[in-house]
Order: sequence, then structure tokens, then C-alpha cells
Amino acid sequence: MSATTTRVFVARLAGIAVFDPAGDQIGRVRDVVVALRPTGLPRVHGLVVEVQPRRRVFLPITRVTSIDPGAVIFTGRLNMRRFEQRASETLVIAELLDLAVTVEGERVTVLDVAMEQHRDWVVTKVAVRRGEGRGFRRRRGETRIVDWEEIRGFGEVQQDQGAAGLLAAFEGMRPADLATALHTLSSKRRVEVAAALDDERLADILEELPENDQVEILGTLEVERAADVLEAMGPDDAADLLHELPPEQAERLLRLMEPAEAAPVRRLLRYEDDTAGGLMTSEPVVLPPDSTVAEALAHIRNRDLSPAVAAQVYVSRPPTETPTGRFLGIAHFQRLLREPPATLLGAILDNALDPIRPELPLRGVTSYLASYNLVAAPVVDEAGRLLGAVTVDDVLDHMLPEDWRELPAGGTDGAE
Repeated sequence: MSATTTRVFVARLAGIAVFDPAGDQIGRVRDVVVALRPTGLPRVHGLVVEVQPRRRVFLPITRVTSIDPGAVIFTGRLNMRRFEQRASETLVIAELLDLAVTVEGERVTVLDVAMEQHRDWVVTKVAVRRGEGRGFRRRRGETRIVDWEEIRGFGEVQQDQGAAGLLAAFEGMRPADLATALHTLSSKRRVEVAAALDDERLADILEELPENDQVEILGTLEVERAADVLEAMGPDDAADLLHELPPEQAERLLRLMEPAEAAPVRRLLRYEDDTAGGLMTSEPVVLPPDSTVAEALAHIRNRDLSPAVAAQVYVSRPPTETPTGRFLGIAHFQRLLREPPATLLGAILDNALDPIRPELPLRGVTSYLASYNLVAAPVVDEAGRLLGAVTVDDVLDHMLPEDWRELPAGGTDGAE
């Protein structure tokens, strides 16, 4: 073990890269597994490491050879079976951070937990923030590091734990990764985390969660906030979620949404889930034919666009909000890169491909994308208006099994 690791604060390990002895990164740390005991210091069993694709496995602490500020190095042997928490085990980040505990008779909040290697790795210190009271004879809100033995209350079940510390540990994670972390939490902790997230962040995460988790979390929110979160979601994702709710509940949420936000969602709800209309996003990049290549490139640089949506610009007569004026064709990203910035989109259109209709079933959409090597396809109505675009990620979400997030690459459990 590296001599630099006399004490390691667990929250700072979240997201740290894990390397084998050859220097190849195999994943990132997501949590630390400990065993709480009636007496004595908690023993550290190991690390929860996330490997691709979004799979959490267990790395025993005995196989860790070095923990440094930017990396964890292990012996190179890793069991690829999915991590399953035992009843006697506790996850530090997921379960201990934000707990209200007692020090010297005062209620404080756990900010972080430190582990040290003696003969074995054990938990020795706890960083806490004081709340109300006088136990520390310090100012409210001040932080302090105390010995594990000074803490009382880690074994208690708390109804409202909060989630600020947990979210701080996972700050900077992509929505898809945070969704995976959220999915692995208990139902109680998922609700607490959802309550702590702002509407935009929660919307991004809901879009990445399985439908059961989406429905569960939305059902725990105040109805007005649930409508706000739906507004922050992409119309196609919001429509997919509303499809899972009882019709009367879905209609109530739609009425609480701003009319301009609810309108595209209502249009999408008219189509069956497994059709082009049910799959499509109603917010592709659409520009008129007199726009320039420079303007098109500026639009697709938007970091909020997925790669599939940004791969092409759809050109139509005004209005350019869906449903648009008459659809004219597509300006592909690669073609935009090859043309002078002042070139008009109308001069470089690909109009050789027939757009698809909203009633086209999933199988037909898949064949269309595969036949023409596309990552997205325009969806046009009988009047020739662009309604939206179906992207390859939308298709994959509907073709993969419901538990695809739980499966390893190749679809079977691996081993050492």
C-alpha cells in the first residue's frame, strides 16, 4: 500500500479511476463497503467499482495496492459478477453521508468518513457539521473531525436523511452515471436524492432511469413540482413517462404544465410507443433554406444536444418549430464541415431519401436507419411537414430488454 495513504476520506474517492498493474483503467470508484460492529472500529471490506457498461462490481480492499489522490491501483484480479450488498454491509457514500448523529449530546450531520490502514483497513474518523445546540461550543454550521468512537446513532434508521453530502460526492458525474447510482440506492434514498436535486438535473437523470424508477420518483414529488420536472425533460422522454401513468394522472400533470411545453408532449402521446411518432423527438435542429453553413454549425455546437440529434440539420420552410412548414431535406454534419461558412443550406441539401411517416413501426424505423447508415431520420406527415426526428439512441432504448442497464457486455455474468 502506498505510503501516501495514511488516511483516506471516502467521499473524495468517488469517481476516482481504478487501474490494473499495467496502467489500464478498468473503472471508477463509486462507493466503499464497510461492516459496522457493535464494538470496535468498522472494517473496510472493499470498493464498489463501476465498469462499463454501467456495471458495479466488488473490489476487495485486500487487492488494492495503492490509493493516491488521482488513482486506485489493484492487483489485476477482479471478479466481474455484479456487486450485491449483504445485510451486514454498509455503503459509506450511499448510506452514511448526511446522517444525523450525536456527538457529545449534540445532533450533527455526517459530511465524510475517513478510513485508515492499520493491520486491516478500518474507519477511524468522521467529518461532521454541527447544527443547532451547544455541544461543540462552536458556531452553527462549523465542521469538525471526530473519532469514530465519539459518534452515536449510526445504527438508527432515519426518516429524512437528506442528500447534500451524497450529491457532493457525485458532483460532476454525467446524468447517465448518476442515474445508475440512483438506481442502486434503496427506495428511501432515491426519494431523498430526488428531493435534493434541482428540476433540470432531476429531469436529465429521469431520462436515463428505467421506467419503474421514473414512475416511483415522479410519484413522490408534489404534483406541481412533478409538472415542472416534466417540462424540463425532452418532450419525447416526458411522453414516454406519461405513457406509463394512469390516464387521469397524466392528464392532470399535462394541465399543470405550461401550455407551450405541454403541446409537443400531447402531440407525441397520440402515437403508439413502438412507432416512429412515439419514438421521435419533436425538437431536432431545424433551419430555413436561407440559413448559412456557419449558422447551422453554431446550432449543432449546443452542448445540450445529443450526438445523434446534432448529426444533421433539418431544413424546412418556415415555421421551423415542429410541425414545420414544408420539409425540404437534410444537411448532414460531415457535409457542413466541407462547405464554406457562407454557403446556404438550400444549396447542399440531401433530399434523395424519402422521410418516414409517424405510423411506421419500430421494425421499419430500424431497417431504415440500417439501410442508409443513418443515426437519425426525419418524420414527416401527409402534408409534408416535419414532425420530428427518430434517433438511433431512441431506437436502442426500445429494442434492448427492459433490464439492459443491469446486464454486462455480452449479456451474461462474468467471473474472474
